[in-house]
Parts: sequence; C-alpha cells; structure tokens
Amino acid sequence: MKQWFTEHVSGAIILLGIRLYLGYTWLTAGFGKVTGEFDASGYLQGAIANAQGEEAVVQGWWAAFLETFALPYSGLFSFLVMWGEVLVGLALVIGLLTKTAAFFGIIMNMSFLLSGTISTNPEMAILGALILAAGLNAGRIGLDPFAHRFLKKKSQLLLTKAA
Repeated sequence: MKQWFTEHVSGAIILLGIRLYLGYTWLTAGFGKVTGEFDASGYLQGAIANAQGEEAVVQGWWAAFLETFALPYSGLFSFLVMWGEVLVGLALVIGLLTKTAAFFGIIMNMSFLLSGTISTNPEMAILGALILAAGLNAGRIGLDPFAHRFLKKKSQLLLTKAA
C-alpha cells in the first residue's frame, strides 16, 4: 500500500485531486484576505481571550506566545497569513514544491487550531499530511519533476565548480 501511495501513477492521480482541492481552498482563503482589509489583530485578541476561564479552548502557553510575540507584530502576522495562504494554495495547485507547501499549510492549520479555530483545519491538516507522506508522488503530476531536474543540475554544477 505504501509503495502504491508513494510511487504509482494511480496514486499520483488521487493525490492530484487532494492537492487541487486543498490548493483551491488555501488560494481562495488567501485571495480573499489579500484583496480585502485583512488584519489579524482582532483574531489574535480573540484567541488570547479564549485562553481564560474554566472552559478555555486555547492553551495558556499558546496565548502567551500570541500576546507577547504575535499581537505586537500583528501587521507582520497579517502579511504572513494572507500571502502564506496564497503561496501554499498556488504551489499545491501547480504542483511546485508540493511537499514544502503541504508542510507550511500544516503549520498554518495547527496554528489556527491552537488558536481555537476548528472549522476545516483538522481535515486540511490531515490532507496536507497525506500529501507530505506521499513524497515526490504528490507532485508527480505538476511542476515538481521539472523543478527537481533543474535543482539537481544546479547542485551538480556547484559541486563540480567546488571540486
């Protein structure tokens, strides 16, 4: 089963469907933020507030991170979230640096989950983990094969120049 998932063309076709769904989801979420008036400070303040009381949904350590680091730099976090969503979505749709995009998508999903937002984050994290686990087969139908050949040639040139 693992070999089929990581090497077979039919596995790559299924992964393409997962990748396109996930990429479209990220891309549309990010595009809405880029073209709108997105500001993460209200979200961050809400997450910090959800760390208090008996039924707190945000862990204290995460709320402390948000309060001491993320909130003072909410402009940076707003930029990172909106453009991160766009770039992760675009990379997944075109199949370029697929594993890297899936990894950073999972990081964003986990950050949203830790901040108390359930929504589609668990399913997106699971689908991202599937893409990550599939390795190179996840980007087989996309630009990854071309990028890997290009990077391999560049690294060989660097190695021969260094020798």
